[in-house]
Amino acid sequence: MTVVTRRSLLAASLAAPALSLRPAAAQEVFPNRPLTLVIPWAAGGSTDVMGRVIAQAMSADLGQPVVVENRGGASGTIGHHHVARARPDGYTFLLGTNSTFAIAPHLMANIPYDNRGAFTGVSLVARSAQGLCIHPSIPANTVAEFIAYAKSKPGEVTFSSAGIGASSHLAAELFQAKAGVRLLHVPYRGGGPSVQGLLAGEVAMSFVDLVTCLPFRANNQLKVLGVGTADRSSFARDLPTLAESGVPGFASSTDVIMLLPAGTPPPIVARLTASMQKALRDPATKERLTTMAVETIGSSAAELDSYWTEELAKWGEIIRSQNITI
Repeated sequence: MTVVTRRSLLAASLAAPALSLRPAAAQEVFPNRPLTLVIPWAAGGSTDVMGRVIAQAMSADLGQPVVVENRGGASGTIGHHHVARARPDGYTFLLGTNSTFAIAPHLMANIPYDNRGAFTGVSLVARSAQGLCIHPSIPANTVAEFIAYAKSKPGEVTFSSAGIGASSHLAAELFQAKAGVRLLHVPYRGGGPSVQGLLAGEVAMSFVDLVTCLPFRANNQLKVLGVGTADRSSFARDLPTLAESGVPGFASSTDVIMLLPAGTPPPIVARLTASMQKALRDPATKERLTTMAVETIGSSAAELDSYWTEELAKWGEIIRSQNITI
């Protein structure tokens, strides 16, 4: 028979708080094991390379390895779905592109996650300008001349893309709507084949990230008539924007954002945000991203939220008006 005394009750009451503090104290140490950065595209692409550069810098800051995991497929939605289902403990996060977080929801009717509600938006990380590229055989040297050429051949001038719904596809659809031209879409199976098709003269035009197209421009294998960003790119100051070249309101680029599963505790969100922003300020990291013609941003979560809303609205309108379906 157990005898409960006043002394034993007092001892138990003193011990209980001490015991309850131990797990909480352990949870405050973040991170205490490796983290996973999910890239929703195949290895070797520009987003994958960018992610690996950022992951390396974050690893040094966090004191734990940040392991890159490629989960490509279904226009990036497979990787997004994986992170949406992950435990909201900060150990799994994602770098997504606007072709998934702003375009895919309008094209894919059965995305198995809430595009906004399943995630905690962290930051608009970086931006890669797209160039309007044409084959050298096309008799145009400016955006205005290309528009005139396309208008003279309605529905005949071809453009390539990385596939239906890719940012290269939607940029061309936006161009058609803003410039008042009608082109013929030739989708390829990925960005690499799309560029190869343009280089071979199989198509007349394509929107291509500057990191890819500028070397071909230097070798006179492609003409780059302008850039899709709102401002001129620091990597090619001589190239005008499409907006200043007779296509007002045109803005298209490959943008990368950082997402965490919804419900991730605010202190962990803050720690990862600070680490990512520190990585983007690191001189070695900036230099490596500069060689990729990537503009680092590192916005706040509030700025990301506003940008995300605008991107969804813009691409939703283009997809509806151009009657684009998968």
